[in-house]
Amino acid sequence: MPGLSAGHRSKDRRDGAAAPPQQTYAAIDLGTNNCRLLIARPTSGGFTVVDAFSRIVRLGEGLATSGRLTDEAMDRAVEALSVCSDKLRRRRVGLARSVATEACRRAANGRHFAERVRRETGIALEIIPPQEEARLAVLGCHKLLEPGDGPAIIFDIGGGSTELVLVEPGDDDASPRIKAWWSAPWGVVSLTESEGRAAIEGPDRVAAYARMRTRARHAFDRFIELLPDRSDNIRLLGTSGTVTTLASVHLALPSYDRRAVDGIHVPIGAMRHISTMIAEMDFEERSALPCIGAERADLVVAGCAILEAILDIWPAAHLGIADRGIREGILRSLMARDGHLL
Repeated sequence: MPGLSAGHRSKDRRDGAAAPPQQTYAAIDLGTNNCRLLIARPTSGGFTVVDAFSRIVRLGEGLATSGRLTDEAMDRAVEALSVCSDKLRRRRVGLARSVATEACRRAANGRHFAERVRRETGIALEIIPPQEEARLAVLGCHKLLEPGDGPAIIFDIGGGSTELVLVEPGDDDASPRIKAWWSAPWGVVSLTESEGRAAIEGPDRVAAYARMRTRARHAFDRFIELLPDRSDNIRLLGTSGTVTTLASVHLALPSYDRRAVDGIHVPIGAMRHISTMIAEMDFEERSALPCIGAERADLVVAGCAILEAILDIWPAAHLGIADRGIREGILRSLMARDGHLL
């Protein structure tokens, strides 16, 4: 059955038994803006992806003003999740975990929507708290941190919120130790709607950008109090559509290429320059950039504002770029439970 949640196994699985050699796992991440699926099988030291799916669904569109998921947004998400369900069935996935984040957490009808998803697609959506969201993101991408023994911030700019995690190196090749985490209520959708598209696209769009950047910076005030008092040897790693898109612009790619983006480290000055350039453009100019296009042109400005606010509070020399995160964290967690060394 598609959408088996963690802890629910296929019928031929016995409690305590080792996973079959070719056990197939899946992770679904339903965010405020995107629906993403990853299906994989474990290999020595990691996993091999056998199928994937991603679609912009804008589940959180209008949430900031109404406090509810709209019928249109839910329809888009259910349609995307139906595609995921078909893939789970065709790939004979034995164990999956499907999570929903900020939009479903905030919406008054979030749990009603999750019930509809299970009824119509068979997928059991788990609405996870921000702390679990941050943990999964770290688990999924921490291996891309720059080498070093200094503290690091790993962040995920989502559609409805931004998660920041302060980590310190773990023992040997272990996951880093989480020292503090913070969930700010601004993501690319929520921050865009708070400012208004008319202001972002208007003649005073640079001033609108400055307001969004200040708003995001204030949302990090409590987190700043938890940061160590040092500025040497610090590291920074971002996972989200914002950072991968800006990295693509930095590389001047004609089209998005995960292999070129995932794992690179971009000088902070270059990321600031690109963010400022994008904020000064109008919608048509942003749409003309190959790796932004019309689909991302209206939300990327808010992402730039959040990114610059993060660079303000953690002035590392480089920004690591990760085209991996929650889904990979889910897969690693599920596989580790079955005894696979990751």
